[in-house]
Amino acid sequence: MIDESDLRRMTPEERAELARALASLNARSLVPTPLGQRRRRVLIAACLAGIVLLSIWIGVLEVKLPRDYRAGGWRAAWVGFDIGLLLVFAATAWAAWRRRQVLIVCLIVLATLLCCDAWFDITLDWGTRGFMVSVLSAAVIELPLAVVALIGARRLLRLTVGRLELLAGSPGPVPSFWQVPLFGDCPGSYRSLLRKPPDLVSQDGGPSKDAELAGHDTS
Repeated sequence: MIDESDLRRMTPEERAELARALASLNARSLVPTPLGQRRRRVLIAACLAGIVLLSIWIGVLEVKLPRDYRAGGWRAAWVGFDIGLLLVFAATAWAAWRRRQVLIVCLIVLATLLCCDAWFDITLDWGTRGFMVSVLSAAVIELPLAVVALIGARRLLRLTVGRLELLAGSPGPVPSFWQVPLFGDCPGSYRSLLRKPPDLVSQDGGPSKDAELAGHDTS
């Protein structure tokens, strides 16, 4: 049994190696299930179908929609939207106050709603007396807040990934999010997916780790 005193006597490299071994053992329970794989395929198919259908629908709207239209439920639409935005602001403040991981989701949703608010304010006020007010509101309030929320969500995501990698014994700079696979889809650290296997490294001309170890044993 390894106790805390044994861990303190280890070098940082030895503790990192131990953390990687423990993370590898614990990750065996995180292997994707067949149900999870089916859900992933359904999600991809639904997104691809949405891309095709929405592309067609955009063309139909561009041709069929009139330039001006008298809408019903105008007050309900805007009041309902602003109530939703208010609730997201409240959830974001609560998550930040309580230091909860859901803050990342709240920040992304908040940024999305703020961008939608700016878009509809500007487009629906086009050609009216309130157009400049909407432009100033978007430029000074809504879009800057959306940028701050997205930057905060990105920073928290990088901190989360970095902390997980540190606990797994792989400290180092966090790569781009476009390179980080889903944690549930890889049994080990995502860094192992970004590195070449030892046999490929040896084929590129450099010695593999096994060859180096063999060389040390024979020397």
